[in-house]
Amino acid sequence: MGSKSPETEHPVKALGYAARDTSGVLSPINFSRRETGDEDVRFKVLYCGVCHSDLHSVRNEWHNAKYPMIPGHEIVGVVTEVGSKVKKVKVGDKVGVGCMVGCCHSCDQCGADQEQYCPKMVQTYNDSSMVTYGGYSDHMVANEHFIVTWPKDYPLDGGAPLLCAGITVYSPIRYYGLDKPGMHVGVVGLGGLGHVAVKFLKALGVKVTVISTSPEKKEEAINTFGADSFLVSRDQAQMQSGVGSMDGIIDTVSADHPLVPLIALLKPNGKLVLVGGPTKPYELPAFPLLFGRKMVGGSLIGGIKETQEMIEFAAKHNITAAIELIPIEYINTAMERLAKTDVRYRFVIDIGNTLKAA
Repeated sequence: MGSKSPETEHPVKALGYAARDTSGVLSPINFSRRETGDEDVRFKVLYCGVCHSDLHSVRNEWHNAKYPMIPGHEIVGVVTEVGSKVKKVKVGDKVGVGCMVGCCHSCDQCGADQEQYCPKMVQTYNDSSMVTYGGYSDHMVANEHFIVTWPKDYPLDGGAPLLCAGITVYSPIRYYGLDKPGMHVGVVGLGGLGHVAVKFLKALGVKVTVISTSPEKKEEAINTFGADSFLVSRDQAQMQSGVGSMDGIIDTVSADHPLVPLIALLKPNGKLVLVGGPTKPYELPAFPLLFGRKMVGGSLIGGIKETQEMIEFAAKHNITAAIELIPIEYINTAMERLAKTDVRYRFVIDIGNTLKAA
């Protein structure tokens, strides 16, 4: 029996933008969403952030692409329908969906509110076990467990990127204990992840040094985002001045780069946490870790409970992403700019006003 087309697989018609092949070029697509189940929430998508992982995915740079692919996992909008058993939200509420829409609910990870590490975690788009379509679309439906309720008066457009970029840095800051006032934490990269990390750390009372290859970002890092200091990673004298000074480092860079100079910045017992996803393996000699009992760790988003906590923390401290709001028709140009790193912070697609049927 042949598989059904994206347009006829489910009963509810939908409109989106999809990549069809490894060129990564996105264009309009008619597809379908499932009916609203008893525990489902359906919402009109108003905004969707453009994550760097969207670029990797549509171009199959992680070698796991399934086409047609509709990206987007920083999705916010307004509820239009709820299932009969839904208790979390009602029609008219503002909500968000991040990087996952399913899990087993029975493993140790799910029991610990860490659904992102569930062996059966279902990604919002391009999932390996089933067909899932993301937020570059006119509406979304998800089980209420994976719905993030939106704080009152918190911006939808500036808050959308926090559903991936925000939780990606917030979770390791908390888990690795880099959230204590007076600590000194480095942030590598001042892009979509990095500038949000700076904002969270400063709200927690942490001293922050931004580490970047771009000297021109110094003024913005300090004057706009509140970093305390700035190191140019290609300047050996500057990097030498920071040796042994940091309790931890959040490394947000997804381009290939060396780790050893960063490890040198750590104090004894310091932690280098990787949250970017370079396509090539890192080179990691043992001796820089042995001399100082330093560690290199990683982190992948956060669970739903922690994501809700993060959004509420962000709203309380007026933390939003610095965004460039774009129409859906601009998405391919935005992807090219992401590939060239010619991007300010986070593209956010104005889905509600610009995604229209032809």
